[in-house]
Amino acid sequence: MHGTMLGIKPLIDAVNMAKGSGLDLVEISPGANPPVCKVMDFSKFLYEKDKQDRENKKKQKAGVLKEIRLNPRIASHDLQTKIKHIEGFLKEHNKVRVTVVFRGRENQHRNLGEEILNAVRDHLSAVGSPEGRPQMMGNRMSIMLAPVAATKPAAKPAAAKPGAQEAPAPKPEQAPGT
Repeated sequence: MHGTMLGIKPLIDAVNMAKGSGLDLVEISPGANPPVCKVMDFSKFLYEKDKQDRENKKKQKAGVLKEIRLNPRIASHDLQTKIKHIEGFLKEHNKVRVTVVFRGRENQHRNLGEEILNAVRDHLSAVGSPEGRPQMMGNRMSIMLAPVAATKPAAKPAAAKPGAQEAPAPKPEQAPGT
């Protein structure tokens, strides 16, 4: 009875078999027709299930939020470097908050911050999608970028039929006298 299939049994017979061996009748898949049950120790079943759940939880990666801070007077090359960092974070499936911090008189030129955030958004449109518009909170303007879901590889445009051979590429013409 250890690990062997006993076939389809009436419920009362299965319960009697389990009690006779000092074990429990555990329903493994209730959705099946007929439902699948095992004669086993229920506490061991719960322990194994909990152990499996903990193992699966370890393998999950929590959505990490990264933040990149910029200044409205950032140089173009420095901005390109920051964009490369953001692209790396998005490729690692992390969300990124891009923040422009204004100080003193820079608060009068908030349009510069919005232009920077729009430029970052446009540069990263292939790997990140914006979650909303740039928002102002105090002296900071920020936008959230979420990683774009992995797209499936593009299908071949003209799939060749099985057994058909492709035409050879034309040879380049030679110049006369060579």
